[in-house]
Amino acid sequence: MRAMNMKNATFGIELFLALVLAVTLLLTPAAFAATPGMTSTAGTAGTFNLTAQDSYLNQPDGEAVYSWGYGCVTGSAPAFVPAAITGTFCNTMQVPGPTMVVTEGATVTINLTNNLPTAAGNTSILFPGFQLTSTCASNATNPQGLLACEAAPGATVTYTFVASAPGTHPYYSGTQGDLQIEMGLYGAVVVLPSSPPANCANGTTKTNLYGQADFGTTNGVPGFPEHDFRLSTAAYDHPKSCYDREYLFQWAEMDARIHRQALAQVTAKVGCTPGIPGCSLDVQTEPYHPAYFLINGRSMPDLMDPNYASEYPHQPYNGDPHIHLGELMLIRTIGQGRWQHPYHEHANHVRILARDGNLVLSPTNPTANLAGLLMFNTDTTPGESFDGIFYFTGRGLNWDPYGHHAGPDVGTSPLANGTPYTDPLAHLACTPDANGYNTLNGTTVLNYYEWCQDHNKPVQVNPFGDVAAGGPVTFPDPDVFTNGAWYGGTPYLGPDATLRAAMPTCTSNATSGAATPTTNCTTLMPSNVQSNPSNERGWAFMWHSHNEREITTNNVFPGGMLMMLLVDTREFAIDETN
Repeated sequence: MRAMNMKNATFGIELFLALVLAVTLLLTPAAFAATPGMTSTAGTAGTFNLTAQDSYLNQPDGEAVYSWGYGCVTGSAPAFVPAAITGTFCNTMQVPGPTMVVTEGATVTINLTNNLPTAAGNTSILFPGFQLTSTCASNATNPQGLLACEAAPGATVTYTFVASAPGTHPYYSGTQGDLQIEMGLYGAVVVLPSSPPANCANGTTKTNLYGQADFGTTNGVPGFPEHDFRLSTAAYDHPKSCYDREYLFQWAEMDARIHRQALAQVTAKVGCTPGIPGCSLDVQTEPYHPAYFLINGRSMPDLMDPNYASEYPHQPYNGDPHIHLGELMLIRTIGQGRWQHPYHEHANHVRILARDGNLVLSPTNPTANLAGLLMFNTDTTPGESFDGIFYFTGRGLNWDPYGHHAGPDVGTSPLANGTPYTDPLAHLACTPDANGYNTLNGTTVLNYYEWCQDHNKPVQVNPFGDVAAGGPVTFPDPDVFTNGAWYGGTPYLGPDATLRAAMPTCTSNATSGAATPTTNCTTLMPSNVQSNPSNERGWAFMWHSHNEREITTNNVFPGGMLMMLLVDTREFAIDETN
């Protein structure tokens, strides 16, 4: 995979975004993400009892937008996954609809009850990629619609299919899609492989870093061993589809005019009799001018709040991916709206594993090699899904993000005044494997998967602001002066990384008056460390649409399809339990 996209920082809009958002990010509680969903209705494996109802979606501009959505029938008591996430709920209406998680080969049954307003008429669900085994063509109550078996107002219809293909799949209304999908009737089905490849969980070759107790026992860092938030160890029945963390993103947009028209007509037709003239909606869905751009039913900054946050009773799923260096992150993405969205993931490209549940395989060796493209923008197409792998290593930075150095440690210990400061983590080894990464020293070391070519390199060999004798002042480092007190004021990762990077201090030549920095000199010290948790000094990268209109909420920036990737060293336990 290609090196980190440092060139992106030169884009004016993206730099401005970073300046605006970084302080906000670090001054708010960390948001947690995963692929939250449910496996079944209690006591009925593979069965889901859903309803279609109306309610309101909260938006960052204060609007509550009238919408429709799928939800759980009252009393159905679904089983939620991953098990480590707490505070789960499934209300009778949510957007996106409940994420249904099943296993390859399972028989899946969905009972859908139409509790939409009477004037909304029939509704249904399409399951692209799956062959339905149930039919209702002769059912007078629930007629066969143009695309799907439809549930009449107040009635229930049943869909049954075999989960034949692993991967990420959409579901959405097959009735008057221009209106019903726009109103929020869509969701996701995640199919897990029935037999994940053994190498994805093998103790010798596994990629995942979960369950590592070493940092908790060796360094006394709380939170270890970490919980495992994955739904599986692999995305597909393929040995190259292993992953460490996973996140589901569903893209959509809303034209508030359509929603207001629907509300007005539904209200005017309360109590009408289904099927009679005048008891139906005539909402104009064109011209289409969306003002809200959503990821998992929320806009920035709401999507940075936790999953199942009480302030979003009908929008339970969030965004904000959070990883350690070297981990493989599975990105599950579905286009649920009308528009294609050019989404850009900072810090690396995304390797496409599959589209619509179909692995992209090598034509010469499909059993051993995947052949998905590396994508700078992962364009999200309406009605389609893709699975991709993303990771971050710091490769290409040209400095050591861990703050390792060969020279002696500097400063004094905070525990004993005057005692020389020592930090053994500043002197970890980096032994490159065949690809140049530090994987030969074991998977439990702090700098596992470090890019060894930059090992021991300070970010500043010669501080930019130092001037020769005769100047009236020594200017502040331009990086610090421009960026201000954000990201802890340091380009290094980890709670002690800046101290590690300090190395011998810059000295002044007493004879000539010229600044004479050593070869290991840096002036980038922390300036806002109080904003971070005690053991976190991470980085944040914007992930956002490259259509600038789509990073606004009702034409106000910032908002819309914009979230933050958080990157931390393995000293920091990532907790996604809410």
